[in-house]
Amino acid sequence: MAAPKIAKYSLSELKNTTDDTLQNYLTSLNFKQIHFLTDVRLALGYAAVSIAAVLFYLDWKLGWDATKAATLWAVIAYFTINGALTLWIWGVEKGKVFSGEKDGTLVLLHALAKEEKWVSMLIYRQLSIASSVTKYTPIYNITVRQQTPTGKEESMKLSAPFTRWFDADGCFVAKPFQHWLATEVPVIGEADPNNKQTREANGGIQVAEAVDIEQSEKSGKADSREVTPASTRSKRGRK
Repeated sequence: MAAPKIAKYSLSELKNTTDDTLQNYLTSLNFKQIHFLTDVRLALGYAAVSIAAVLFYLDWKLGWDATKAATLWAVIAYFTINGALTLWIWGVEKGKVFSGEKDGTLVLLHALAKEEKWVSMLIYRQLSIASSVTKYTPIYNITVRQQTPTGKEESMKLSAPFTRWFDADGCFVAKPFQHWLATEVPVIGEADPNNKQTREANGGIQVAEAVDIEQSEKSGKADSREVTPASTRSKRGRK
């Protein structure tokens, strides 16, 4: 079955399709997705909607005079919850599209010195990925946080043009995207060694020509095209 086509000049569609594919790819590698961030966002959203719905019902049944005192507190609560929701999305989620963990690695740790014995512990490899795009720039940017087998947290920023996994017709091509992630992110490469390549080979993958989204959005024409650089990578580790 052919891959569905999207509007290849729409940054939002390019990003959303890539985000969805990223989640599906990681869950196929047995990464267990943690839905805490999404659950909190949904709970805050449903709470705000519930307040509005209850207030509408009471006003409809009892009238304004009987509910005006409750309306004041309901409005305060509604805007408070919506403010908390906004802070949660921009301050806590920060564009995260995946948060999860991989099956644990069994390691031996030396217990307290007084007991003089070794104990085994299962360490789970945690992984979170946040994505973003810059207006008029067809580059997919991700910030990856992962844990090494020793439990050390590591952070890295990766960028690659959408044209590495979208062809000229706007169809998503999975293999180049999987190659890119498995090669650049160690914990993903360990989970999917078949897609791991050398960085030189990974940087040379091109699916289609890069397109100038700014011009296409302003004029609706695709006459002007530009070459987009290969993926960039920066990395820093901290304990």
